[in-house]
Amino acid sequence: MNIKNFSNINLYYVGGVVRDEILGLNSIDTDLCYVGNAIEFANNNIPKDNIIKINPDFGTVRLRFDDKEFDIASTRTEYYPRKGHLPCIKEIGCSLENDLIRRDFTINAIAKNTCNGTIVDPYRGLSDIKENLLRVFHNESFIDDPTRIIRGLKFAVRFGFKLEKNTQKLQDTYLKNVNYDMSYHRLKKELIEAFSINRAEVLEKFFTNRMYKLLSNNEPKWHINSQKAENLAKEINSPFIWLIYLSFFDLSNLPLTKQEKRILECAERLSYDKPNNNTPIESILISELR
Repeated sequence: MNIKNFSNINLYYVGGVVRDEILGLNSIDTDLCYVGNAIEFANNNIPKDNIIKINPDFGTVRLRFDDKEFDIASTRTEYYPRKGHLPCIKEIGCSLENDLIRRDFTINAIAKNTCNGTIVDPYRGLSDIKENLLRVFHNESFIDDPTRIIRGLKFAVRFGFKLEKNTQKLQDTYLKNVNYDMSYHRLKKELIEAFSINRAEVLEKFFTNRMYKLLSNNEPKWHINSQKAENLAKEINSPFIWLIYLSFFDLSNLPLTKQEKRILECAERLSYDKPNNNTPIESILISELR
């Protein structure tokens, strides 16, 4: 993918791609942000054949170069009319600093100019990367979006980071009084990403920090054996590995697919019946865990 011909002083790499470059890691993401209206920028600077989708409500435009797709987002501010649910757009075309502050952690609020490579770091993200810290921006961060707790879990395991002291306190406080009126679709997405790392450490942190309270107020149904869960999950190549890890917990609030429900139902049945040729392998592994 080559976007050098469309570099602009107001166009920035943001988020994960900048963070990973600083950490010396390859990034699968190419997140771009335009200071102003990204749709206007794309219409004026990019060939029509490369523009595949425009979303005027969010000020984003999807492009395709060399068979790869990525988005350019307008700088924007947001607000949460319902805590725990998707935010609404307040302003499109705000300053870069006001756009960066809406993100989850300071390590993801660093931008790099596509034209001259200048790093913009208004919220000490570089310092927190150097100190291996995850820091939220304000005291209501987890109240606004509790899925940030699971994103923090993912980053902690992937990068070996830990929560900054006040961020840890805010997380602990929220988990003692969870608002269950939240977007469980968003929670499920983050859980799948975190547990698809396929490491016992994810389950250990999820349990010891009581992050399972995001699922429901119920305690785990079975004794947690994180290392055995990892060993079993690594035996298969499955899109449902995350279910093996989370099978210890009450998942009734998550929007499960028919296949996901069947895996859990078959695992329950194996407590009193034998598997057959139609029993999902994930169900058998879950039964072994229990």
